[in-house]
Order: sequence, then C-alpha cells, then structure tokens
Amino acid sequence: MNHITIAVEALSVYAGATQLLGPITFSLPTGRSLVIMGETGAGKSLLAQAILGTLPDGLHSTGTIHLNGQRIDQLSPQERSRFWGRDVAILPQEPWRALDPLMYAAAQVQESYRFVAGLTRSNAAAATQSDFNALELHGNERRLPRTLSGGMAQRVAFAAATAADAPILIADEPTKGLDTQRSAKIISLLTEKPNQGGALITITHEASVARQLGGDILVLKSGTLIESGSTTEVLNNPSEDYTQQLLNAEPRAWPKQASSSRGDLLLNAENLSIYRGGKCLLEDFSLELYANERIAITGPSGVGKTSLLDVLAGINQPEKGRVTRNSSVIQTGIQKLYQDPPAAFPNKVSLEKSLRDVARLHSVDWSVVLEYLSELGIHPSLMDRRPDAVSGGELQRISIARALTANPTVLLADEPTSRLDPITQRETLAMIADIASERGIAVLLVTHDLDIAEKWADRHYTLHSPL
Repeated sequence: MNHITIAVEALSVYAGATQLLGPITFSLPTGRSLVIMGETGAGKSLLAQAILGTLPDGLHSTGTIHLNGQRIDQLSPQERSRFWGRDVAILPQEPWRALDPLMYAAAQVQESYRFVAGLTRSNAAAATQSDFNALELHGNERRLPRTLSGGMAQRVAFAAATAADAPILIADEPTKGLDTQRSAKIISLLTEKPNQGGALITITHEASVARQLGGDILVLKSGTLIESGSTTEVLNNPSEDYTQQLLNAEPRAWPKQASSSRGDLLLNAENLSIYRGGKCLLEDFSLELYANERIAITGPSGVGKTSLLDVLAGINQPEKGRVTRNSSVIQTGIQKLYQDPPAAFPNKVSLEKSLRDVARLHSVDWSVVLEYLSELGIHPSLMDRRPDAVSGGELQRISIARALTANPTVLLADEPTSRLDPITQRETLAMIADIASERGIAVLLVTHDLDIAEKWADRHYTLHSPL
C-alpha cells in the first residue's frame, strides 16, 4: 500500500501582510506524480520553495508540511537542509543558480554521487560518465557551466539533482529550452521516479509535458488553486474557463502572423564558421536580417544557436566569415535577450535600480519603462525586489522591458519566453511583434518550439551540427 511522502495543509505564502499564495492543501503518495501548472507568477515556484524552506528574504509561509511523516515547517532552514538531496531533491528552474560556476560539469555530478549518495570515487566517476552518455553530454565533462548552452546546463543540473536518488523529486520547469527529442528524454527519466516507487512533483506551463507525466494536477492562478484532479481528466475535460484558456493558448493553435514589408538590410552575416571550446558549431552559415523582419532559429541544444547570437551581437568573433551592419545600427542598437535572465541581472541590486540605470543611460523617461512593464503584465511593486525574489517568468519579462528601454534597432532574443505559460507567452510575443513593427526593429528569435517558429516568424532557419 502506498504511503504519503508529502502532505501539505493550508499552506500560504506572504510578503509582509500581503498573501501571495494559498491556502493550498494536497498530499502525494509514493508511486505517484503531481503536476503544478499555471500562468507565469501564479505561485508555482513559491509553492516548491515553501515546501523546501528556501523562500526569498521578505517572504514567509504559514500552514503545515509533513515530509515522510515528520512535520518540517517548524524546523529552521539549517534543519530542513538535512533533507535536501537525500530525502527530497530539487531541480531548479535556473540551472545557473544550482551549478558552481567554477567547477567542471562532470565534477559537480560526481560530487553528488560521492558525498550525498556515498559512492566511492571510482564508482562516482563511472556513474557520472553513464549519466553524461545517457543525456548526450559526452565530451562536455571538463567544461564550466558558463561555456554550456542553456539546454546542456539544464541536463547537467538534472544529473546532479538526481544522483543521490532521493525518493522525492521536485522538478521546476525541467524541459524549458530543450528541443523535442531531449525534452522527451528528460520526461522519460522523470517518470522513472514514481514508476520505481518514489514521488515526483513537476512544475510546468506546458500541457504536453503534463499529459506525458500523468498522475494528478493542481492548476494555479494568481496564487489561488483553481482546479485539481487527475491530470488526464482535468486536461481533457477542464471544468474551469482558465484551464481551457491555457490549453487554447498553446502555440500550435496560434494563427499565422506576418510582419509588413521589410525595410533596409541591418545585419549581414557571410559564411560564418563558429567554434566553442575547440568544437565547430556552425560552418559556412549566412544570414541577412532586415528592418521590420522576424526570423526564427531552431535546432537541438548545443548546436550553436546562442553562440550565433553572440557573434551577431559582436560579443564574440567568428572563426571565419564576417558580420557587417548598416551604418544606422549603433553598437547599443543591438540588444540581446539572454536565455537565462538571472545571469544578466546583478544579484544584489533591486530591479528598479537596474532598469532606472538603463533608462538614464539612454535618456528614456521612467514612465516609458513603467508602460513597458504594464504591457508585459509586471506590477510596479515587483521593482523593489532583487532578481532572485521574482519568478523566472517575471524576470524574463522584466528583461524584455529593459532591452526595449535601450531603443534597439536589432533585437536578438534567446528563448525570451521559455519560462512563460502559453497565455503570457502569446501576449508577450505579440507585444514584441507590435513594438518591432511600430519601430522597424528586426527580431531574431531563438526558440526550441517549432510551432512558435512557424506561426510567429517571417523566415525560419534550422541549425544542424556540422558533419
């Protein structure tokens, strides 16, 4: 008979006297999967943080939490940390927050096997190599996290989080930024947890991921539990309009969009060959980017999509070939939206200060920034917080507002909506398209979603690894 691994009763999260989440009640038995789904900022990650005891400064929770029969909500953070890795493991939404920037990728996974799982050095090394082979990471063992693509870093973080085989796994957006094939591989590995008698909690905004995971589902909106039940039943026959709206907003249901006639040639990339870590990622690649044009770039993780954007932005130089830009495109006129926003924001500075600095630098009135934030669904109250005190989706939209504040001519967008639910994703990309059309901005969008590439862009390139 299954026994309860996690039991949550009337769990709520507050910022001062303001309730952000709850009350939420659920229990999760062994051998079962629970999906938490909802729009960006709905409180999905807050729920996981409250369970683990890792809420950002300034937030606190009420209610009771039992883990394997033991009440843990009254324990100190230090006492709760004893359960991490051994009893409950977390795969965080942002791999760069979980990985040591100064440690090689394989060493981080091996460390989990040695010091959490208790394996010998040789057995830990063998287990790590097995993980790297299974996750298609072979050859990247001695690379630092900052040299990995977002999808690669996500898979390294997955290997490190699951190394000790904790009976309970909490996975926060585990497939974000992954192509279809690698997403399917991660989902297959996740389903092994309940199938082998453990318990799995997965936070996702993708209905396709929820369907594959099965089990039960909680649908959240603005911190409130809207609907719950069997994942299959809820997604096939939702009783709430909001759940149906989430399903209707999936990119495959979007109408085909098109920009108006393109303008002047802004960027011209000719016969580029791009290397990273001694490996050839792209060879003899050419691209022209015109004003008022939207181009999508797709391809498997690690193929060189982000490296291409870095070369186009002038951050890195190609091994061969050249990038020329129209004389009207000044250096700050090329703005890049980073795949992982936390890496692009200073940790110790409030979001308002970060944005005000950009507005001052580009002589933009603060009211314009607030208008961008409003269009992106960001409440001004979030500006008092640091980057780690907002959700990944909120930070992603704030980074878009920051980039637009710089008055770009060319916008290089690296997975700019990967952390957003379908409704917010559709609205955000529509806003970018509208502003780009109004100003004649050229947008180069990197995405793992083929439906977005086909529905949103005027042209679509698929990158392949050189033979």
